[in-house]
Amino acid sequence: MPQYLGRFSYTTDAVRALVSNPQDRGAAAAEAVESLGGKLVGFWFAFGEFDGVFIADAPDNATAAAIAMAVAGGGALSKLETTVLIGMDEAQEAMRKAAAATYTAPTA
Repeated sequence: MPQYLGRFSYTTDAVRALVSNPQDRGAAAAEAVESLGGKLVGFWFAFGEFDGVFIADAPDNATAAAIAMAVAGGGALSKLETTVLIGMDEAQEAMRKAAAATYTAPTA
C-alpha cells in the first residue's frame, strides 16, 4: 500500500483548545485514515515550521487526497502538506527508466 508523509500546522484556536484540554490527536487522525481504508503508521508533534508530522498508508492517491480534504476541512489546521513516499523498489525502477530516457540538457 502506498505511504504518505503529512506535515501540518494547527490554527491558533486549535492550539488554544489543545492547551486548555490536552488530547491525543493521533487517535483522531487514525480514525480519519482508517475510515477511508488506510492505516496511520505514526503521528508526532514536532518543532519547526510544522507542528506535527504523520506517516499513513492509503490505498491510492485519491484516498490520500480525500483524507487530507476531510481533515483540513475540519478547520483546526492552518497548513497541511502531503508527500507521496516512494519505496526503494519503486525508486530503483524509476532510476532504470531514467537511464533509458532521451533528454537533452539546455545549453548556453
